[in-house]
Amino acid sequence: MKKAILSLLSFALCLTAAGQYVPPVEEDVRANLAAWQDLKFGMFIHWGAYSQWGVIESWSLCPDDIEWQYKARGDMDYFEYRNKYEDLKKTFNPLGFDPDKWAAAAEYAGMKYVVFTSKHHDGFCMFDTQQTDYKITSEECPFHSDPRANITRQVLDAYRSHGIKAGVYFSFPDWHNNDFWWRRFPPKSNKINYDPHKHPEKWTAYQDFIAAQLDELTDGTYGDLTLMWYDMPVTDEGRTVEYDWERFARVVRGNQPGLIMVGRGMKNAYENYRTPEQEIPEEALDYPWESCITMTHSWSWRKNAAYKSAHTLLSMLVKIVSRGGNLLLNVGPDGNGELDPDAYVRLREIGDWMQVNGEGIYGTRAVAPYQEGPVYYTAKDDYVYAFYLPEGEQPSELPATVSLGAFQPLTARSVTLLGSKRPIRWEKTQDGILLHVPESVRRQAWPVDPVLCFKIKVK
Repeated sequence: MKKAILSLLSFALCLTAAGQYVPPVEEDVRANLAAWQDLKFGMFIHWGAYSQWGVIESWSLCPDDIEWQYKARGDMDYFEYRNKYEDLKKTFNPLGFDPDKWAAAAEYAGMKYVVFTSKHHDGFCMFDTQQTDYKITSEECPFHSDPRANITRQVLDAYRSHGIKAGVYFSFPDWHNNDFWWRRFPPKSNKINYDPHKHPEKWTAYQDFIAAQLDELTDGTYGDLTLMWYDMPVTDEGRTVEYDWERFARVVRGNQPGLIMVGRGMKNAYENYRTPEQEIPEEALDYPWESCITMTHSWSWRKNAAYKSAHTLLSMLVKIVSRGGNLLLNVGPDGNGELDPDAYVRLREIGDWMQVNGEGIYGTRAVAPYQEGPVYYTAKDDYVYAFYLPEGEQPSELPATVSLGAFQPLTARSVTLLGSKRPIRWEKTQDGILLHVPESVRRQAWPVDPVLCFKIKVK
């Protein structure tokens, strides 16, 4: 074997200097974080009253002069639009809501955890909070009388019944709350619209509101949680004030010890893992991380949205896992609570592939050199997994030979192709090994051609 063959990444090596990843000090959080790293694949769900219109989630309320934000408003007066948007709760009646159907599809796809949007930036709560009436269980919302009205609980219970671990997304900004966007002033950006140093009572009240909602979400009403996923936890442009992270940690971990906290972008001890959005890091990272990526090109449901191919989605998964991360793949239900048929097709295609190749995904760690051309590596126990992943969308058969320069297995029976019962003949070369792929294997029908995985015994 060449040098650094089994240089597995370890988050214990993470740096703690300012601006860099800060590992949690709590042993139970560390243990849960290590277990979460083994899961590799999860489902993100963006859903709210806005889904009735098929507009971008929450952001059309933001007053910034940015087209993708204001496009949904057209030429409508901002305040008129805001009133119409907030009235969406009076028509939200998702009678097609069937979380067990979603969870069954996620289970088949091989997803091991879910993160559900309990509240997005618009402040509309998809759970039965007692802190505001801007919620799915409000008497003004027609769905409130439905036995499934406490949607967050319904979703998390359904996913747990399918063996999927539960996580909750929670927006720190709440644009409906008068202690965040004080109605004395017009909103100026997605941040608070007043000076908290001039009006400390407003800022104190808002932090009390957050703490109360976090207590509700973690007090057991919504069952055992794996993580709390906090979005946009930055207060104002100058960051002259901060949230009381220590208080929030006491609340949620007092209720559920060891809970993972994801304070996105905070670069502090409460960002237990990092989650780059809609991108895949170019290289392996030496701390826990996940890429959150959409199945379409939008987080929320949009009519006639184009879905990425199974080949594209699985390519993302392989690249992410080879670099030490997890993939949190987003779906967006429509206003009636249903996923598009294309979403189910993709989840089935991914599941067909995972039935064959999941061994090289789950419980693995990144291993140098991570990638060689179209080959991406993961490692687990005595094995290295080499995923053959040529670029492009068009399926093609495997080549007759695949060259690997990083690994030299010890026995002639140490190379197999997952999904095939036949061993792969190989030979040592000056640069590594050369795999000979039989024609019968190359012409075999695979779930997603040609994203295939070779299993190499290295010990």
